[in-house]
Amino acid sequence: MTTPFPVRSTENRQTANHKYPLLAREGWPHTVLVIALAAGVHYFAGFAAAAPFWLFGIFVLQFFRDPARQVALEPGAVVCPADGRVIAIGEAYDPYLKRLALRVSIFMNVFNVHSNFSPATGVVQQRWYSQGKFFNAALDKASAENERNALWIKTDDGEDIVVVQVAGLIARRILCYVGVADRLNRGDRYGFIRFGSRVDIYLPLNSKIRVSLGNKVKAGSDIVGILLH
Repeated sequence: MTTPFPVRSTENRQTANHKYPLLAREGWPHTVLVIALAAGVHYFAGFAAAAPFWLFGIFVLQFFRDPARQVALEPGAVVCPADGRVIAIGEAYDPYLKRLALRVSIFMNVFNVHSNFSPATGVVQQRWYSQGKFFNAALDKASAENERNALWIKTDDGEDIVVVQVAGLIARRILCYVGVADRLNRGDRYGFIRFGSRVDIYLPLNSKIRVSLGNKVKAGSDIVGILLH
């Protein structure tokens, strides 16, 4: 499947080869529009009238920021697929692979980086997209009822990981740039979710979880868990 963005290789590197060092490509049109609007109002009506537009422009810039990440290289590590706060950890039914698994859920608010990163090195076996509702992503029912996009990744060691992008109350656009048979390296940028949202990751039951409820985590850098073979 051809993707609009090249996959960033992180294998044997500490820092991902970052194509978007400052601003995510997904935010370019929004940024240009807001800055042009603010500049126009400023020119014709002065700074006082333009101030709210400049403030909104700053918000847009911070929302679409896309900094480079130091990718964790620990053997067997599964890295966080998203920035945010851990809101759920525990045994759960994986509806995609029809199994019991360990699920970790990460809530992304509007101030988090919204790029999504591959949790492990492997090959995409399947991709599922489900239309749904737009409940608050912090609610547990969001995993089953909200719009979502799931990837099944089989690691090079034969382990099965499912990572799910879940739309939120405000989010209306889930972007995923990979499909079946695409290869991902740990820390590769594979998608983006606009505005507040959630990412769930399902790990084998024998995995060792390395995060706790309430932890603030960074995608690619922080380790969700360790796969035990």
